[in-house]
Amino acid sequence: MPDILIVEDDEHIARFLELELCHEGYTVAKALDGRAGLDMSCTGNFDLIVLDIMLPALNGLEVLRRLRKESDVPVILLTARDAVADKVSGLDLGADDYLTKPFAIEELLARLLVLLRKSGRRPGSADGVLTWEKLTVNVPAHEAVWDGQDLGLTSREFSLLQVLLENRNIVLSRDTLLERVWSYDFVGETNVVDVYIRYLRQKIDERFDVRLIQTVRGVGYVIKDA
Repeated sequence: MPDILIVEDDEHIARFLELELCHEGYTVAKALDGRAGLDMSCTGNFDLIVLDIMLPALNGLEVLRRLRKESDVPVILLTARDAVADKVSGLDLGADDYLTKPFAIEELLARLLVLLRKSGRRPGSADGVLTWEKLTVNVPAHEAVWDGQDLGLTSREFSLLQVLLENRNIVLSRDTLLERVWSYDFVGETNVVDVYIRYLRQKIDERFDVRLIQTVRGVGYVIKDA
């Protein structure tokens, strides 16, 4: 899973974010001031940085300005001030997104995933190859095998499995899966996601006696780390 750096001087917020991100399967490091955050940003191999603007030692905008001389790692800015100037300055300096405090953790997780996908730093992905136990999904080659045995997936089944694997440990709702696999303008049966989940279970779970895709009642589906 991707490595996330949190640069936040409020220890309670930093700890809360750390717990939530760790719960989702991410590896998390923290810095409580701007100078420490800059040092860790430049020396660590992080996949994304959550950066507060109001920081001691160096403010977040200065951290971002210096960081962009060294790295293009995705950055989400956090600010307690709903000021247009902060947002514009942050984006001009190279921030990829921003959130104004207070914010819902679900929104942060969603935006984090979008940035990781755009940057190619996808959860569980290495050179386009996704794995889970004996399952290997080669995205560029459009191949899915279990212990060397081809699964014979259709194009839609492959796309659904790919999205679930890329978002391992994160429960995806039916609406989210419908949007990502079938697109916004899909017209068809409303239970199409459930139908294709059943197809995948027949070809993987039942065939190889495993529990790959889990149902979270009332929420959606998830593949958890083996």
